[in-house]
Amino acid sequence: MKWFRFGPEGHERVGALDASGQLRDLSADVPDLHLPTLGLDGLKRLSKLKPEAYPLVRGQPRLGVPYTGISKFVAIGLNYADHAAEAGLPLPKEPIVFLKATTCITGPNDPVLLPPSSVKTDWEVELGVVIGRTARHVAESEALSHVAGYCVVNDVSEREYQIERGGTWDKGKGCDTFGPIGPWLVTADDVPDPQALDMWLDVNGVRRQSGSTATMIFGVAQIVSYVSRFMTLLPGDILCTGTPPGVGMGMKPPQFLQEGDVMTLGIAGLGEQRQVVVTSL
Repeated sequence: MKWFRFGPEGHERVGALDASGQLRDLSADVPDLHLPTLGLDGLKRLSKLKPEAYPLVRGQPRLGVPYTGISKFVAIGLNYADHAAEAGLPLPKEPIVFLKATTCITGPNDPVLLPPSSVKTDWEVELGVVIGRTARHVAESEALSHVAGYCVVNDVSEREYQIERGGTWDKGKGCDTFGPIGPWLVTADDVPDPQALDMWLDVNGVRRQSGSTATMIFGVAQIVSYVSRFMTLLPGDILCTGTPPGVGMGMKPPQFLQEGDVMTLGIAGLGEQRQVVVTSL
């Protein structure tokens, strides 16, 4: 099932796609898609609803983050061999883990705001993994049973903050609007193999990233298991799992986002995003 939320920020309603891909308003029976409350069992109960029985969503409303209740936004760095090569860095022996601030989270088509002193803001299309059941020291063989679903994430990154300003990567990853999520939360039963998803990103209509989750160094099950050794993952938590090659930092010469640039990105079966880069909201 493909879930979404639509409407003005802070006043979103819940919807789902029907079999023909039309947007349906399920808010009469689903007041919120709050994963800490629903968990996997609740999400499975909701999957019995028939979107076709509900009214169509009219017009072209804003799409919000497709669910609520994100307590942690965990990210994995250098998780594609070809991306590590373009960055001139060795393959990691263990997953590189960092955190994105939850205050960076936005809807899939909301503007991306350049920080006032930014000179190296970059793009990264990534597979988002949404936790549906509490995961603590989970075995790799059991890891996927803790996943509620998947979504598209743009791990927007300010490279000067990330690399040249000392400390950890986090300061270049958590700026306001640096975490677009959606458009859909696609439940795990609709994604037979998360390691076989094509992904892409364009800037101003020019293809910059093209790849597949098949080339991950550490797969989804490995990542969920690994991260759960170091922190408890709760329903609603999201992990973004690395990006394929083609980021601006890896271009020769490097190319970074400017005001007015348009990013479009997507992952097969998970939908598409579109963001305009702005200097004020």
